[in-house]
Amino acid sequence: MDAWSCGCASCDPICSHALYARVPQMAFYEEDEVEYLNSQLEEERQKKRDVRYLDVFRRKEIRLAFLAGAGLQAFQQFTGINTVMYYSPTIVQMAGFKSNQLALLLSLIVAAMNAAGSVLGIYLIDHAGRRKLALSSLAGVIVSLLILSGAFLFGSSDSTGGLSGWFAVIGLALYIAFFSPGMGPVPWTVNSEIYPEAYRGICGGMSATVNWVSNLIVAQSFLSIADALGTGPTFLILAGIAVIAFVFVSCFVPETKGLTFEEVENIWKERAWGNGSNTQSLLEQRNES
Repeated sequence: MDAWSCGCASCDPICSHALYARVPQMAFYEEDEVEYLNSQLEEERQKKRDVRYLDVFRRKEIRLAFLAGAGLQAFQQFTGINTVMYYSPTIVQMAGFKSNQLALLLSLIVAAMNAAGSVLGIYLIDHAGRRKLALSSLAGVIVSLLILSGAFLFGSSDSTGGLSGWFAVIGLALYIAFFSPGMGPVPWTVNSEIYPEAYRGICGGMSATVNWVSNLIVAQSFLSIADALGTGPTFLILAGIAVIAFVFVSCFVPETKGLTFEEVENIWKERAWGNGSNTQSLLEQRNES
C-alpha cells in the first residue's frame, strides 16, 4: 500500500465521524423549520376563522380597500356593458343592415372583438398597469357612449341607415374595443390583489356580490329609463356614470402592478393613518381588543 492510500484510509474515520456528527444537527434544524412553518400556517388559518363580515367595515384600511374593489365592480356594470351588448341588434338595424344573416355576422364580429379585447387585456394588465389601463379604458368608454348617444339623439327613429346609423355602429365598435381590455378584467384582477390574506376571501366574495347586484339593477332599470327618457339620453346618463367612474379610479384605486401583498397592505395603512404612522396589523389589533 502506498503512502497516498494509507493517508486516505486514515482520513476516512475522521471524515465519517464529522459527517455523522452533523446529521443530528441538520435534522434538528429541519424539524425546527417544519414546526415553524406549521405554526405559521395554523396561525393564518386561525386569523381567517376570526374574520367576520362586520370587520370589513370596522377597520379603516380594509374599508378603504373594499370601497376600491366594490366600486370597480359596480362601475363595471353601471358603465353599461350589458346594455350596449343588448342594444347591438338595434344599433345594427339603425345602420340599415336588414338581412338576418348579416346581422348575425355583425353580432359575431362584436363578440369576437370582445374576446380579442379580453385576450389583449391579459397582456396589457401586466405591462401598462391596472390603474392606467382602467383609466384609458374609461376614457374610451366615455367617448364611445357620447357617440352612441348622439347617434340616437340626432338620428330618426323611424328610418334606418344614413350617417347616424354608421355613427352608432362606430360607437358600438369603439365601446367594445375600449371596454373589453380594460374595465372587463381590471376589476377582477384588482380585487384579487388589494386585500390582506385573512380578508381576501370574504372581501372578494362581497365585491363579486356587488357586481351581480349592480348587473341586476342595470338590467331591470335600463328599459324603463329608455322608455321614459329615450335611448339617446339613457346612453348620455351612462356616459355621465363613466365620468364618475374615471374620477373614482383616479382618487381611490392604487396601482398594484409589481407590488407584493404586504406592499399593497401598507398602501392602505398609509391612506388610512398617514405616512409614517406607527400602525399594527389589523388582526393584531383585533386580537388585542
